[in-house]
Amino acid sequence: MKEVVSEDLEMRIFQQAKSGNKECGDTYFSLLEENYFICAIADGLGNGPIARQSSQIIQTILQEYHSETIDELLYRCNEYMVGKRGAAVAIVKVDFILKTIQYSCVGNVRFYMLHDRNKMIYPLPVMGYLSGRPQKLNTQEYPYKKGDTFLMHSDGVYIRSPKSALTDSGCLYGLYKTIEESIASGDDATFIVGNLLS
Repeated sequence: MKEVVSEDLEMRIFQQAKSGNKECGDTYFSLLEENYFICAIADGLGNGPIARQSSQIIQTILQEYHSETIDELLYRCNEYMVGKRGAAVAIVKVDFILKTIQYSCVGNVRFYMLHDRNKMIYPLPVMGYLSGRPQKLNTQEYPYKKGDTFLMHSDGVYIRSPKSALTDSGCLYGLYKTIEESIASGDDATFIVGNLLS
């Protein structure tokens, strides 16, 4: 488990490779700056080293260009996918000054946010995956309040009722454990849970 705690954010990350594989085909990225936070999950097509080769492109791009917009980042990632297997990619960016959270995804990486303790936000991703081909994006932005909680996960994580998981967990660690205990070993699995503290 990777953990990040600041005055603005508490976050935990889980990752597990498919049973029998040494390498996970998913890659995650997270970076906390003074005025914003950015995180991403990339799910490489397939599993193992070939899938990871595609998914790690996202980590490389975000490390260098994290100050850019989500659209700019996804277009950059897409350009580098030429000749690779491809990957489903989701990026979340939290602006601590404007109190907004942005999300964009191409593929089957899911995102949920519990806003104001009772409203469930579940933006629909763009179908497909990044492969170097021209791609249409649909970045969405939402205001957030102190105490809002979010969850992002690859398709190796199955959650029967995301809203119940977010509302009934009691705390971020409880949410993390609930999801962790539900994961089987049949696929690569990555999830990020976060709580906005300011």
